[in-house]
Amino acid sequence: MEDDLRAVRMTAPGALEQVEVPTPTAGPGEVLLAVGAVGVCHSDLHILDAPPGLFPTPITLGHEIAGTVHTLGAGVTGWSTGDPVAVYGIIGCGTCRGCLHGRENECRTVPPGGIGLSRDGGLAEYVALPASRLLHVGNLELAQAAPLTDAGLTPYHAIELARPALRPGTSCVVIGIGGLGHMAVQILAATTAVRIIAVDSNVAALDLATRMGAHHVVQAGPETVEKIREIVGPAPDGADVVIDCVGVDPTLTTARSVVSTGGRLLLVGLGGGTLPVRPVADEPPTMPLETSVVIPFWGTRAELQEVIALGRVGLLNADVQIFPLDRAPEAYDLLRRGEIHGRAVIVP
Repeated sequence: MEDDLRAVRMTAPGALEQVEVPTPTAGPGEVLLAVGAVGVCHSDLHILDAPPGLFPTPITLGHEIAGTVHTLGAGVTGWSTGDPVAVYGIIGCGTCRGCLHGRENECRTVPPGGIGLSRDGGLAEYVALPASRLLHVGNLELAQAAPLTDAGLTPYHAIELARPALRPGTSCVVIGIGGLGHMAVQILAATTAVRIIAVDSNVAALDLATRMGAHHVVQAGPETVEKIREIVGPAPDGADVVIDCVGVDPTLTTARSVVSTGGRLLLVGLGGGTLPVRPVADEPPTMPLETSVVIPFWGTRAELQEVIALGRVGLLNADVQIFPLDRAPEAYDLLRRGEIHGRAVIVP
């Protein structure tokens, strides 16, 4: 192996460039992974846009990772050179109540962090990471496995949180059919018997939703709420579950306007919108009574194993656009402009 490797790094807040860095080594309990594919996530744009000091710099981005085991560090067992794997990106403290229950995504000791967030990620030819983060993917293509680790896991976790409300014959609205939304539609189709209503402003995204199993599609616009209401019925009835994969003010307004009394609203997207809550009797409420609002974060390792299982049997397929490593900055520019369909995947 050469002494230096190519990596795409945030060299300063807002600055993304390809550079050469020393090849990492696998420390005790770690593996050196030959990166096969890395998903391009909106969360990376939030890291790039974050105020100075919030994330370390320089840092190699990329938290949706799949690859093959190259080198085992001291003390690592259960893995062999050449094993194809996906990476669970969260690294919790391991000792708090959330971590002890296997919910590292709810770690109460350290802020949300992990591979590609608080330590170097996968936008490189090789990455060193804890062996505890690996899951087998079998014969699943690495370009398919990588997006499952977040774009698949996050909506799967959200759907698991709402599972009691997703009874046969109920309705679920998915807002935003991008990297996460097109996965959410497939997960709902594969694991429930609900009526799936997909919402997006882009006609191509709605066509994708239909191919992925949506029963109804609604193009976002001035009459979005009215069109959804024609499907789910008037208030206080409505959608039993709404999954907002965008999270800006207009989509949150739509979500709270169509969710049913006693329904579930899952705010998955990190668009920066505000969800008002005003439970007063003498004014129109901002949310229906008995409605639950949850902000899911990523998911658990156990859930990722289930997501990979759906992928391996062909029930969950990422719609991907492939880019080589040297075009990673271009992929992020396209993502920022809303010109990526499904998920962009970097293949070093």
